[in-house]
Amino acid sequence: MDHISAAEAAKRWGLSERSVRNYCAEGRVPGAFIAGKTWNIPEDAEKPDRLNKRTAHSTSLLSRLKEEKKAKLSGGIYHRIQIDLTYSSNRIEGSRLTHDQTRLIFETNTLYAADSVSVDDIVETANHFKCTDMIIDCAAHVLSGSFIKQLHRILKNGTSDSRKDWFAVGDYKKLPNEVGGKATAAPEDVDARMKELLAEYNAVKEKTFDDLLNLHYLFESIHPFQDGNGRIGRLLLFKECLRSGIVPFIITDDLKMFYYRGLNSWPTEPGCLRDTCLAAQDRFKKILDYFRIAY
Repeated sequence: MDHISAAEAAKRWGLSERSVRNYCAEGRVPGAFIAGKTWNIPEDAEKPDRLNKRTAHSTSLLSRLKEEKKAKLSGGIYHRIQIDLTYSSNRIEGSRLTHDQTRLIFETNTLYAADSVSVDDIVETANHFKCTDMIIDCAAHVLSGSFIKQLHRILKNGTSDSRKDWFAVGDYKKLPNEVGGKATAAPEDVDARMKELLAEYNAVKEKTFDDLLNLHYLFESIHPFQDGNGRIGRLLLFKECLRSGIVPFIITDDLKMFYYRGLNSWPTEPGCLRDTCLAAQDRFKKILDYFRIAY
């Protein structure tokens, strides 16, 4: 019997290569075997059905998030995403709050801290919960500069940065900044660069996973705000996944260096960022399976 590689099967089945390898490892592709590090798949093998397959009566992730948010349901997927997304995104940017402390702020609006805690970390955590609500409420909306600025205004409201005359909360940066030692768009160019980026992105009707990653890379390259660009960029990425019916993902602290490396190499080697985000997406699918949300 002839065999094909995981890459060939992925192309044939319209999946990521990572998903095909996972199917093989789970024993869901009859006749597949591994030799060294390479999966060999029967040439006539069929794409496995998802264990959590969407049906005509399935509830989408976005619908469930809106329902649970409205009902103020505790312990559901909305609750989980608020805490995990906020903790992970803040952690990447240097927040010292633990996952338990983040949970406590969300659930009780209080905090127990044995050690000193940054007030900005607390304020930005509470603000991030509001930002997450905003991307759920406005998930179906087309991206605009005003929406992105409003997200930034909410995120940085009440922080020490908001008391600085030169720090433009809810507006594009006034001073040049760098990211990872690399130059970003000059303040006077940001407005035009953002308008161009959003016009090109919104012109794409059927957005792919790579379209969303490219938006994220270009947004972070412009670095339109004085601070908070990473968190705003990841919020937008999550929102656009919801809008496009793509399984979203959360970049956790253990993926941080791969994520940064992927952003740096995206123009010449897109596979690095893609694989990192697909790994995060695979983790998120397990959460969806647990809460019985089809995708």
